[in-house]
Amino acid sequence: MSLDPDDPRPPYVQITNLLRAAILTKKFAPGEQLPSQNELTKRYGVSRATVQRALRDLEQEGLIVSRQGKGVFVRVRTERPMELRTHIEQAFTEESVTIDFSGFSGETLHTALLEPIDKIRSGKLRPRSIKLRILVPDTRKPQAIPALLESPDEQSSRPVKGRRAKETPHSRAHRIMLRSTQAITAAVTELESLGLAEEARVNVRVHGITPSFKLYILNQRDAFFGFYPIAQNTVPVGRKPTKILDVLGLDAVLFSYSHSDDRGHGAEWLEQGKLWFDSIWNNLGEDFDVWEELTEEDES
Repeated sequence: MSLDPDDPRPPYVQITNLLRAAILTKKFAPGEQLPSQNELTKRYGVSRATVQRALRDLEQEGLIVSRQGKGVFVRVRTERPMELRTHIEQAFTEESVTIDFSGFSGETLHTALLEPIDKIRSGKLRPRSIKLRILVPDTRKPQAIPALLESPDEQSSRPVKGRRAKETPHSRAHRIMLRSTQAITAAVTELESLGLAEEARVNVRVHGITPSFKLYILNQRDAFFGFYPIAQNTVPVGRKPTKILDVLGLDAVLFSYSHSDDRGHGAEWLEQGKLWFDSIWNNLGEDFDVWEELTEEDES
């Protein structure tokens, strides 16, 4: 583990990310003592204050615990809320990358993929194979969520201009899903066409279940799971503010489960998560061509 001199992030952020990844991939096992502050200072070539800031952030995340006079230790249970981006980037350090995602639209996944893909383009990461499977609801069909919180009469009584006059919460959700899956597919498959990966594939399947949670499985060894909060929200539908019941994906708190967690239920949970994903993918999933239709924004 070393700092990247070309990384624009502050050193304490880099150290936090490196230690977090080491903890979650069990390079530091639950209950294991971390190197001392003096050792970390020498290892990374930074000040003691920088190391202390990184450790404080990890402690606030619930990943480590300080014991006065003894040092800093990895918590025995690390199924805590996680920041996804770091772990997806860590997954891309391996030769073969697989990501299985099930959720509402893939917006968060797209955001989390931007940095590792940029690093592949710049030569900092060099995976040989990249395979993504994306499971999302068929938003061309009615779903339980999103749902209008006002009657159609109230909605239609307002003046509407523009081409989206007939847009509904469901068609809006479909547009968001299309935008995310198209962006992911374009960014990943381009890596193969540019010769930056031998294989780079994205498969998308849709199903008829309204998701109540999101699930990421990285390299078949680590899973991240979070429930979707459902709340009232005001969103633009047909270019006008509309009150709906909405899935708040950005507010989903993720928990981590790993195949190497033999002290808890992480390995068992991961296997069940993989079985669930495959069962939906194989039995309910229908292949979906993200380029089959364009959003109204793309057409205009």
